[in-house]
Amino acid sequence: MAVGMVTVFVILWLVVIIGNVIIRITNKYFPGVETVKTQRTQPSERSSSGKIAAIVAAVDIITNGNGHVAKITKV
Repeated sequence: MAVGMVTVFVILWLVVIIGNVIIRITNKYFPGVETVKTQRTQPSERSSSGKIAAIVAAVDIITNGNGHVAKITKV
C-alpha cells in the first residue's frame, strides 16, 4: 500500500513539474498579445439625452441641488 501511495505522489509531482516547465517555455517563446483599450471621446453619442436628463434630475433631487454629475460611465 505504501508503494502505491509513493507512486501516486511521484507521478503527481512529475505532472506539476512538467506542467510548470511547459508554462514557462510557452510564456518565454510565445508571449501573450497585449490588447489596448481605447476610450471613447464622445460619451454623449452613447447615451440618449433623455437618460442623461433623468440621471441629472435624480442627482439633483437626492442631493437637494448640491450634487453635480461630472461623468457618466456604464457599469
